[in-house]
Amino acid sequence: MHWMILLIAGFFEISWAIGLKYSHGFSHIIPSVITIICMIASFYFLALALKSLPLGTAYAIWTGIGTLGTVILGIILFKEPLTAMRLVCIALIITGITGLKLLTH
Repeated sequence: MHWMILLIAGFFEISWAIGLKYSHGFSHIIPSVITIICMIASFYFLALALKSLPLGTAYAIWTGIGTLGTVILGIILFKEPLTAMRLVCIALIITGITGLKLLTH
């Protein structure tokens, strides 16, 4: 259950990062409000997950999910470049997240 809560926190992490782009420096009100709500939700679910998960593992996975999601959505939504090196880095992030998950009891 705590891993599902961490996953939810990660999805809100992705949402607020993408929301920052759409808010244009908090100059567009609707995307700005959505971004702030997602920030609060992300921290809330991370705090819940930290009740039963080790801090270092949970934080690394949370930021990894956020990083991975924003890179992928940056490629899809904002036409950011997809290069071989970016794919290698994405694979390394996935490997790190998976390793941390497997090593946590």
